[in-house]
Amino acid sequence: MAVSGAFEVLLDDGNSKRQVLLNRPDLGLMIPAGIWASEINFSSGAVCLVLASEKYNEKDYIRDYSDYLKFIQSNDSSAS
Repeated sequence: MAVSGAFEVLLDDGNSKRQVLLNRPDLGLMIPAGIWASEINFSSGAVCLVLASEKYNEKDYIRDYSDYLKFIQSNDSSAS
């Protein structure tokens, strides 16, 4: 959520992309597991608050977009 100012979140599921503007402190965005998200276009003085349901673990995250696409493709093919 944007506690102050505004920014956009670029959401990508490996097939389609969408940008969401966050500019109100009373609205947030829930991003489910398996979605690549990037925070972009911060206004001057913007503050981004992130809440999580689990304790942070570095191993839970994919840092490279090409690795993310491989992960998504392997999960799509295993679901078939």
